[in-house]
Amino acid sequence: MISWQDTGIILSVRPHGENGGVVSLLTQSHGRAAGYVYGATSSKSRGVLEIGNVVSASWQAKSQDQLGTYTFELEKSHTADVIDESIKLTCLQSACALADKTLPEHEKHPGVFDGMQALMESFSGDLWAATYIFWELGLLRELGFGIDLSKCVSTGAVDNLRYVSPKSGSAVSAAAGEEYKDRLLALPPFLRGEARFEDGDILDGLKLTGYFLLHRVFSQSNSNLPEPRLRLEEKFLKRVEKTATSA
Repeated sequence: MISWQDTGIILSVRPHGENGGVVSLLTQSHGRAAGYVYGATSSKSRGVLEIGNVVSASWQAKSQDQLGTYTFELEKSHTADVIDESIKLTCLQSACALADKTLPEHEKHPGVFDGMQALMESFSGDLWAATYIFWELGLLRELGFGIDLSKCVSTGAVDNLRYVSPKSGSAVSAAAGEEYKDRLLALPPFLRGEARFEDGDILDGLKLTGYFLLHRVFSQSNSNLPEPRLRLEEKFLKRVEKTATSA
């Protein structure tokens, strides 16, 4: 019998059988790992098995290749913290869906785990949306698709960076990108060190990371971004449009 214990973040819960479920966790030391939970649909388990909750997990199986079974103890209910704020709940669901669909099983990614912990803690403050975009950049880097925002890919300049090349995934300065700006992705101020976090800047950040997630990660399986990620970007688009209408 193989077993381990770890701290995990619940990424997804899929009903299986009469009252059980397959639960996917992002764990601190064992990466993304799935397991069967008996009684997953019971009233006792519902409060624990919420996406984004942090749990103390015990996993065991006869061999490493088996699905195995989980038992949990709740450590922190992050879903309860954002349940009344739709856009934050969508953000939490988006991060969990992306981790669940992109990370290889049983491959350690402590940076993604720590980043998600930081993201969930940020919901109590004002910079959660920017924190989320930094988390997506970290996820891309962990998956081998890092974006270089340190200097202009054309000139090597480190100042006045305004765009990102969709081809190279590198920053482009305002001067070098002026002629091609319609074909470049906007680099929002908070990703170039400026303390500006307006809805339009967040939307630009989501479009930036979303482009590379779609074209470098999900395109490999001919699939789209997860539905919560699409909804998150749509929510910020509506906020920007509402602000423009009322101005």
